[in-house]
Amino acid sequence: MHPEGRDNDMGVTPGLDMPLDEAMRTQRAIRRLKTDPVDDALLRELLELALKAPTGSNAQNWEFIVVRDPAVKAKLARFNRRAFSLYGRIGRRANQNDPKMLRLLDAVQWQADHFEEVPVLVIPCLKGARLPFPSVAVTSYYGSIFPSIQNFLLGARAVGLGAALITLPLWNVIAARRALGLPWSVTPCAVIPVGWPQGRYGPTTRRPIEDVVSIDRYGNRAWREA
Repeated sequence: MHPEGRDNDMGVTPGLDMPLDEAMRTQRAIRRLKTDPVDDALLRELLELALKAPTGSNAQNWEFIVVRDPAVKAKLARFNRRAFSLYGRIGRRANQNDPKMLRLLDAVQWQADHFEEVPVLVIPCLKGARLPFPSVAVTSYYGSIFPSIQNFLLGARAVGLGAALITLPLWNVIAARRALGLPWSVTPCAVIPVGWPQGRYGPTTRRPIEDVVSIDRYGNRAWREA
């Protein structure tokens, strides 16, 4: 257990009693992580919460790979840096007059530079064939893993761990499969670097719902007018 918390007599991980709305309101992608280890018991508890999420047809067709092996992390770090070398250049050019976005890209760059130092990576995967079309089939496929990812991320927030859902290490899915020893029947869907944050959680800034919610049809911003 990290020094910020300790197990109590009931065996409940401190922090998991955080009100759900507080966890949701203060959750953010945390990319700058300390090298301090993450306890296996804590990680198991968060993964158990992830497995409480619903899946399509209750198939429970998920697999999670927990990566601590430095050699495997190094391979994924290489894939991540290769993808970010292109993504980062395009992002900086497109957002050169947006300081907020440039700060975000700085954090992504930091994560890429220190990827091997992340204490643990969690790789959510799905079993079964992914049909490339129609598009609704792709949406349905990934719909079976993202609820569990959000459960995991909210649990991590509650106990004070830093985490972020990323996909850059999976741009070459074939290479990622080989690095993780995955069969063709198992598809990696995301990578979640997990560790104790260097910074702190806090309130997030989001667009107001009046600007993004339409009533009955797109563009009918009735709540804004009200």
